[in-house]
Amino acid sequence: MQNSPLVSIICLCYNHEKFVVEALNSVVNQSYQNIELIIANDCSSDASKKVIKNWLENHTEIRFISNKSNLGNTKTFNKALQFAKGEYVIDLAADDILLGDCVEKQVNAFLNPKQKNTAIVYGNAEIISEDNLHLRYYYKVDNEKKAVTKPASGDIYLAMLNQSSMICSVSSMIKRDVLEQLYGYDENLAYEDLDLWIRTSRNYNFEFIDAVLVQKRELANSLGNQFYRKFNSQTKKINYSSYLVIKKAIALNKTKNENKALLKRLHFEMAKAYKTFDIWLFLKYIPLEIKLRFF
Repeated sequence: MQNSPLVSIICLCYNHEKFVVEALNSVVNQSYQNIELIIANDCSSDASKKVIKNWLENHTEIRFISNKSNLGNTKTFNKALQFAKGEYVIDLAADDILLGDCVEKQVNAFLNPKQKNTAIVYGNAEIISEDNLHLRYYYKVDNEKKAVTKPASGDIYLAMLNQSSMICSVSSMIKRDVLEQLYGYDENLAYEDLDLWIRTSRNYNFEFIDAVLVQKRELANSLGNQFYRKFNSQTKKINYSSYLVIKKAIALNKTKNENKALLKRLHFEMAKAYKTFDIWLFLKYIPLEIKLRFF
Protein backbone atom coordinates (compact mmCIF):
# COMPACT_ATOMS: atom_id res chain seq x y z
CA MET A 1 0.00 0.00 0.00
CA GLN A 2 1.26 3.46 -0.85
CA ASN A 3 -0.50 4.93 2.16
CA SER A 4 0.38 2.78 5.17
CA PRO A 5 -1.07 4.25 8.37
CA LEU A 6 0.19 2.91 11.68
CA VAL A 7 -1.99 0.21 13.27
CA SER A 8 -1.85 -0.40 17.02
CA ILE A 9 -2.60 -3.97 18.10
CA ILE A 10 -3.25 -4.38 21.81
CA CYS A 11 -2.84 -8.02 22.85
CA LEU A 12 -4.52 -8.76 26.18
CA CYS A 13 -3.33 -11.83 28.05
CA TYR A 14 -4.84 -13.50 31.09
CA ASN A 15 -3.82 -17.11 31.73
CA HIS A 16 -3.08 -17.79 28.06
CA GLU A 17 0.37 -19.37 28.42
CA LYS A 18 -0.55 -22.13 25.94
CA PHE A 19 -1.66 -19.75 23.21
CA VAL A 20 -0.01 -16.35 23.60
CA VAL A 21 3.07 -17.04 21.45
CA GLU A 22 0.88 -18.10 18.53
CA ALA A 23 -1.16 -14.91 18.92
CA LEU A 24 1.95 -12.72 19.05
CA ASN A 25 3.53 -14.45 16.07
CA SER A 26 0.36 -13.86 14.08
CA VAL A 27 0.89 -10.12 14.59
CA VAL A 28 4.56 -9.94 13.60
CA ASN A 29 3.94 -12.17 10.58
CA GLN A 30 1.28 -9.93 9.03
CA SER A 31 1.60 -9.01 5.35
CA TYR A 32 0.98 -5.42 6.48
CA GLN A 33 4.11 -4.19 8.25
CA ASN A 34 3.37 -0.78 9.80
CA ILE A 35 2.16 -2.23 13.09
CA GLU A 36 2.74 -1.23 16.70
CA LEU A 37 2.21 -4.14 19.09
CA ILE A 38 1.41 -3.51 22.74
CA ILE A 39 1.20 -6.55 25.04
CA ALA A 40 -0.66 -6.36 28.36
CA ASN A 41 -0.58 -9.20 30.87
CA ASP A 42 -3.39 -8.83 33.42
CA CYS A 43 -1.61 -10.47 36.35
CA SER A 44 -1.97 -14.00 35.00
CA SER A 45 -1.74 -16.79 37.59
CA ASP A 46 -0.12 -19.19 35.12
CA ALA A 47 3.23 -18.85 33.32
CA SER A 48 1.99 -16.30 30.77
CA LYS A 49 4.32 -13.54 31.96
CA LYS A 50 7.38 -15.80 31.68
CA VAL A 51 6.34 -17.03 28.22
CA ILE A 52 5.84 -13.46 27.00
CA LYS A 53 9.19 -12.30 28.40
CA ASN A 54 10.96 -15.18 26.68
CA TRP A 55 9.28 -14.24 23.38
CA LEU A 56 10.25 -10.57 23.87
CA GLU A 57 13.94 -11.47 23.94
CA ASN A 58 13.73 -11.58 20.14
CA HIS A 59 11.37 -8.58 19.93
CA THR A 60 12.93 -6.02 22.23
CA GLU A 61 11.21 -3.03 20.59
CA ILE A 62 7.72 -4.09 21.67
CA ARG A 63 6.04 -2.48 24.69
CA PHE A 64 5.04 -4.85 27.48
CA ILE A 65 2.66 -3.88 30.29
CA SER A 66 2.38 -6.23 33.26
CA ASN A 67 -0.32 -5.51 35.84
CA LYS A 68 0.58 -6.09 39.48
CA SER A 69 -3.04 -6.99 40.20
CA ASN A 70 -5.85 -8.32 38.03
CA LEU A 71 -7.77 -5.35 36.60
CA GLY A 72 -10.00 -7.09 34.07
CA ASN A 73 -10.17 -6.66 30.29
CA THR A 74 -11.80 -3.25 30.12
CA LYS A 75 -9.40 -1.51 32.49
CA THR A 76 -6.35 -3.28 31.08
CA PHE A 77 -7.27 -2.37 27.50
CA ASN A 78 -7.80 1.30 28.42
CA LYS A 79 -4.46 1.31 30.22
CA ALA A 80 -2.71 -0.01 27.11
CA LEU A 81 -4.66 2.33 24.82
CA GLN A 82 -2.93 5.29 26.44
CA PHE A 83 0.30 4.18 24.75
CA ALA A 84 -1.22 3.53 21.32
CA LYS A 85 -0.09 5.87 18.52
CA GLY A 86 -1.76 4.13 15.57
CA GLU A 87 -4.50 5.60 13.43
CA TYR A 88 -6.38 2.30 13.86
CA VAL A 89 -6.64 -0.12 16.79
CA ILE A 90 -7.21 -3.88 17.12
CA ASP A 91 -8.09 -5.56 20.41
CA LEU A 92 -6.52 -9.03 20.19
CA ALA A 93 -7.12 -11.66 22.86
CA ALA A 94 -4.00 -13.73 23.49
CA ASP A 95 -5.82 -16.97 22.63
CA ASP A 96 -6.92 -15.74 19.16
CA ILE A 97 -4.97 -15.60 15.89
CA LEU A 98 -4.86 -13.00 13.11
CA LEU A 99 -4.67 -14.55 9.66
CA GLY A 100 -1.76 -13.31 7.55
CA ASP A 101 -3.61 -10.67 5.52
CA CYS A 102 -6.06 -9.59 8.24
CA VAL A 103 -4.61 -6.12 8.90
CA GLU A 104 -3.98 -5.46 5.21
CA LYS A 105 -7.63 -6.10 4.36
CA GLN A 106 -8.89 -4.03 7.28
CA VAL A 107 -6.70 -1.04 6.45
CA ASN A 108 -7.64 -1.29 2.78
CA ALA A 109 -11.32 -1.14 3.77
CA PHE A 110 -10.67 2.08 5.66
CA LEU A 111 -8.64 3.61 2.83
CA ASN A 112 -11.28 2.67 0.25
CA PRO A 113 -14.54 2.99 2.22
CA LYS A 114 -17.93 2.12 0.74
CA GLN A 115 -19.53 4.88 2.80
CA LYS A 116 -18.43 8.00 4.65
CA ASN A 117 -17.96 8.26 8.39
CA THR A 118 -16.86 4.64 8.90
CA ALA A 119 -15.48 3.93 12.38
CA ILE A 120 -15.28 0.13 12.49
CA VAL A 121 -14.51 -2.50 9.86
CA TYR A 122 -14.98 -6.18 10.66
CA GLY A 123 -15.01 -9.56 8.94
CA ASN A 124 -15.63 -13.23 9.55
CA ALA A 125 -13.83 -15.58 11.93
CA GLU A 126 -13.10 -19.28 12.00
CA ILE A 127 -13.99 -20.71 15.39
CA ILE A 128 -11.37 -23.23 16.50
CA SER A 129 -10.95 -25.52 19.50
CA GLU A 130 -8.28 -25.48 22.16
CA ASP A 131 -6.37 -27.93 19.95
CA ASN A 132 -6.68 -25.80 16.77
CA LEU A 133 -9.44 -27.95 15.29
CA HIS A 134 -12.06 -26.29 13.07
CA LEU A 135 -15.46 -25.97 14.76
CA ARG A 136 -17.44 -23.57 12.55
CA TYR A 137 -17.44 -20.03 11.18
CA TYR A 138 -18.86 -17.06 13.04
CA TYR A 139 -20.98 -16.30 9.97
CA LYS A 140 -21.96 -19.37 7.96
CA VAL A 141 -20.02 -19.53 4.67
CA ASP A 142 -20.40 -21.06 1.21
CA ASN A 143 -17.80 -23.11 -0.69
CA GLU A 144 -15.79 -19.95 -1.42
CA LYS A 145 -15.83 -18.98 2.29
CA LYS A 146 -18.14 -16.04 1.62
CA ALA A 147 -20.85 -15.25 4.14
CA VAL A 148 -24.15 -16.88 3.18
CA THR A 149 -26.05 -14.03 4.84
CA LYS A 150 -24.19 -10.73 4.94
CA PRO A 151 -24.20 -9.03 8.35
CA ALA A 152 -24.97 -5.35 8.72
CA SER A 153 -22.97 -2.50 7.19
CA GLY A 154 -23.53 1.25 7.16
CA ASP A 155 -25.85 2.67 9.81
CA ILE A 156 -26.33 -0.36 12.06
CA TYR A 157 -27.69 1.35 15.19
CA LEU A 158 -31.14 -0.27 14.98
CA ALA A 159 -29.56 -3.64 14.20
CA MET A 160 -27.48 -3.39 17.38
CA LEU A 161 -30.53 -2.48 19.45
CA ASN A 162 -32.84 -5.24 18.19
CA GLN A 163 -30.23 -8.00 17.67
CA SER A 164 -31.07 -8.41 13.97
CA SER A 165 -27.33 -8.57 13.21
CA MET A 166 -24.22 -9.48 15.18
CA ILE A 167 -20.72 -8.03 14.98
CA CYS A 168 -17.72 -10.35 15.09
CA SER A 169 -15.69 -8.28 17.54
CA VAL A 170 -12.50 -10.35 17.28
CA SER A 171 -12.27 -9.48 13.57
CA SER A 172 -12.79 -5.74 14.01
CA MET A 173 -10.57 -2.69 13.67
CA ILE A 174 -11.60 0.73 14.98
CA LYS A 175 -10.37 4.26 14.39
CA ARG A 176 -8.35 5.34 17.41
CA ASP A 177 -9.77 8.86 17.44
CA VAL A 178 -13.31 7.44 17.65
CA LEU A 179 -12.26 5.13 20.48
CA GLU A 180 -10.77 8.08 22.32
CA GLN A 181 -13.89 10.20 21.75
CA LEU A 182 -15.86 7.41 23.43
CA TYR A 183 -13.30 7.30 26.30
CA GLY A 184 -12.38 3.72 25.47
CA TYR A 185 -14.17 0.80 27.08
CA ASP A 186 -16.64 1.32 29.92
CA GLU A 187 -14.69 0.06 32.93
CA ASN A 188 -17.90 -0.57 34.91
CA LEU A 189 -18.76 -3.47 32.60
CA ALA A 190 -17.69 -7.12 32.73
CA TYR A 191 -17.48 -7.19 28.91
CA GLU A 192 -17.03 -4.45 26.37
CA ASP A 193 -18.17 -5.28 22.86
CA LEU A 194 -21.97 -4.72 22.87
CA ASP A 195 -21.59 -1.37 24.64
CA LEU A 196 -18.90 -0.28 22.17
CA TRP A 197 -21.00 -1.28 19.13
CA ILE A 198 -24.05 0.62 20.37
CA ARG A 199 -22.15 3.77 21.33
CA THR A 200 -20.14 3.77 18.10
CA SER A 201 -23.07 3.03 15.80
CA ARG A 202 -25.05 5.92 17.23
CA ASN A 203 -22.93 8.35 15.20
CA TYR A 204 -20.72 6.27 12.89
CA ASN A 205 -20.96 3.66 10.14
CA PHE A 206 -19.63 0.08 10.16
CA GLU A 207 -18.33 -1.91 7.18
CA PHE A 208 -18.32 -5.69 6.81
CA ILE A 209 -15.40 -7.31 4.95
CA ASP A 210 -16.57 -10.58 3.39
CA ALA A 211 -13.50 -12.61 4.29
CA VAL A 212 -12.28 -14.80 7.15
CA LEU A 213 -9.79 -12.56 8.97
CA VAL A 214 -9.09 -14.33 12.26
CA GLN A 215 -9.25 -17.59 14.16
CA LYS A 216 -11.17 -17.31 17.40
CA ARG A 217 -10.49 -19.96 20.00
CA GLU A 218 -13.46 -21.34 21.91
CA LEU A 219 -12.55 -22.47 25.42
CA ALA A 220 -14.69 -23.93 28.21
CA ASN A 221 -14.40 -20.66 30.16
CA SER A 222 -15.11 -18.39 27.16
CA LEU A 223 -17.50 -15.50 27.77
CA GLY A 224 -20.22 -17.00 25.59
CA ASN A 225 -20.41 -20.03 27.87
CA GLN A 226 -21.09 -17.92 30.97
CA PHE A 227 -24.49 -16.35 30.17
CA TYR A 228 -26.84 -19.09 31.42
CA ARG A 229 -25.13 -20.53 34.49
CA LYS A 230 -27.43 -20.59 37.51
CA PHE A 231 -26.27 -19.10 40.82
CA ASN A 232 -22.90 -18.19 39.28
CA SER A 233 -21.21 -14.96 40.37
CA GLN A 234 -19.51 -14.37 37.00
CA THR A 235 -22.79 -14.94 35.16
CA LYS A 236 -24.46 -12.37 37.41
CA LYS A 237 -21.73 -9.81 36.66
CA ILE A 238 -21.98 -10.39 32.91
CA ASN A 239 -25.78 -10.21 32.81
CA TYR A 240 -25.83 -7.13 35.05
CA SER A 241 -23.45 -5.51 32.58
CA SER A 242 -26.04 -6.15 29.86
CA TYR A 243 -28.59 -4.32 32.03
CA LEU A 244 -26.22 -1.33 32.29
CA VAL A 245 -25.69 -1.35 28.50
CA ILE A 246 -29.46 -1.26 27.89
CA LYS A 247 -29.84 1.55 30.44
CA LYS A 248 -27.16 3.55 28.61
CA ALA A 249 -28.78 2.83 25.24
CA ILE A 250 -32.09 4.28 26.44
CA ALA A 251 -30.28 7.59 27.01
CA LEU A 252 -28.88 7.45 23.46
CA ASN A 253 -32.21 6.72 21.79
CA LYS A 254 -33.98 9.55 19.98
CA THR A 255 -37.11 7.97 18.48
CA LYS A 256 -39.97 5.64 19.40
CA ASN A 257 -38.76 3.26 16.69
CA GLU A 258 -35.38 3.00 18.44
CA ASN A 259 -37.12 2.35 21.77
CA LYS A 260 -39.18 -0.40 20.12
CA ALA A 261 -36.00 -1.98 18.75
CA LEU A 262 -34.34 -1.88 22.18
CA LEU A 263 -37.38 -3.54 23.75
CA LYS A 264 -36.54 -6.71 21.82
CA ARG A 265 -33.06 -6.85 23.37
CA LEU A 266 -34.47 -5.99 26.81
CA HIS A 267 -36.88 -8.95 26.63
CA PHE A 268 -34.02 -11.22 25.60
CA GLU A 269 -32.01 -10.12 28.64
CA MET A 270 -35.03 -10.47 30.94
CA ALA A 271 -35.38 -14.06 29.75
CA LYS A 272 -31.74 -14.72 30.63
CA ALA A 273 -32.26 -13.28 34.11
CA TYR A 274 -35.35 -15.49 34.56
CA LYS A 275 -33.59 -18.66 33.33
CA THR A 276 -30.66 -18.09 35.70
CA PHE A 277 -32.99 -17.36 38.64
CA ASP A 278 -31.61 -13.82 38.99
CA ILE A 279 -34.93 -12.38 40.20
CA TRP A 280 -33.35 -9.15 41.44
CA LEU A 281 -32.05 -8.40 37.94
CA PHE A 282 -35.35 -9.46 36.34
CA LEU A 283 -37.22 -6.93 38.49
CA LYS A 284 -34.76 -4.15 37.64
CA TYR A 285 -35.73 -4.47 33.97
CA ILE A 286 -39.41 -3.65 34.62
CA PRO A 287 -38.93 0.15 35.07
CA LEU A 288 -36.80 0.18 31.90
CA GLU A 289 -39.57 -1.55 29.94
CA ILE A 290 -42.11 0.99 31.17
CA LYS A 291 -39.81 3.83 30.13
CA LEU A 292 -39.28 2.37 26.63
CA ARG A 293 -43.00 1.77 26.12
CA PHE A 294 -44.46 5.00 27.40
CA PHE A 295 -41.84 7.75 27.30
